[in-house]
Amino acid sequence: MSNILIIGAGGVSQVATVKCAMNADVFSKITLASRTKSKCDAIAKLIKDRLGVAIDTAQIDADDTDAVVALIKKTGAELLLNVALPYQDLTLMDACSRAGIPYIDTANYEHPDTAKFEYKLQWAKDGEFKAANTMALLGSGFDPGVTNVFCAYAQQNLFDEIGEIDILDCNAGDHGYPFATNFNPEINLREVSAKGRYWERGEWKETGPMEIMFKWDYPKVGVKDSYLLYHEELESLVKNIKGLKRIRFFMTFGQSYLTHMKCLENVGMLRIDEVEHNGVKIVPIQFLKTLLPDPASLGPRTKGKTNIGCVIRGLKDGKERQVYIYNVCDHEACYAETGAQAVSYTTGVPAMIGSMMVAKGIWSGKGVFNMENFDAKPFMDELNKQGLPWEIIEMKPGERYEV
Repeated sequence: MSNILIIGAGGVSQVATVKCAMNADVFSKITLASRTKSKCDAIAKLIKDRLGVAIDTAQIDADDTDAVVALIKKTGAELLLNVALPYQDLTLMDACSRAGIPYIDTANYEHPDTAKFEYKLQWAKDGEFKAANTMALLGSGFDPGVTNVFCAYAQQNLFDEIGEIDILDCNAGDHGYPFATNFNPEINLREVSAKGRYWERGEWKETGPMEIMFKWDYPKVGVKDSYLLYHEELESLVKNIKGLKRIRFFMTFGQSYLTHMKCLENVGMLRIDEVEHNGVKIVPIQFLKTLLPDPASLGPRTKGKTNIGCVIRGLKDGKERQVYIYNVCDHEACYAETGAQAVSYTTGVPAMIGSMMVAKGIWSGKGVFNMENFDAKPFMDELNKQGLPWEIIEMKPGERYEV
């Protein structure tokens, strides 16, 4: 049993904290902390009312490493789950290595002053975690996270060699707003407005934003327009999947979303540098974030399903093989269970499972790790138990669901 400190109090945090409370045999004590303690208190009340489980709450500035170390010592936390913003990954990693406890997050570091997100600075802390005799587990969400585990499971159990991977992320939910983002608006809009990138035959290839699109028939959802983006799990999977010749990431967007985003981009609202307005310096994309609906408020409004998975092609026993591993999640069912919609659920549940793998010592080591560095089966088993059941479709070699 473990004492866990969870930092962050948005929709993903709510799901992860609820699921930790539902697994009290693993997490004996839960402390939820964020910059705004009232948000933590609201989640704590929801958990108490629904599950009868009491958790502690605290106020913390995640950018203040000394304060986080002090909170770790005060609470006696044995591991830290970071579900705050990816801007805060480095300070929270430093706090964990100094305190000598494991660190888990759901997304790689993103510099607040650039649109660049990569693992480089987090991987560079490997020596610090080894010296502290503890570990960091990076990217324990869905993508990155479960998609990495799907690929690792395929490498460990289904293929002798993997040649191609396409990661496919579909959110077919409808929240009823003309325009809103399903997770942090600033992070979401920075990701989807950036140039596309994929890896093929030993090199990275760049495309214009949303330049490559195809239609894909998603099981239990239907045909959706799917656009090539760069996503961080590509960076680690390129390192860790043997024999890989190509890997790409696609995400679905409707025309309404794309039209709104293009208009915002054209008028400068997606800028990440400071501008002056009436004598006050503001960052346009941060100002836009205050005007858009809070993603945590979308739960009761959102209907429909998500479908996220991996099409994996390679060789088994000298023959070509192709499989599609995926999960389908229902927004309304997620809200009924945790009070949050499926985008938060599909990230928050794996965050809890990753924490469980570390807390129980199923995944262990010294240094900084990505999800595919470990035995995938225990994590895959927990997905089925914890609300994210997966399916495998055996496809004909070369068969595509593209319409």
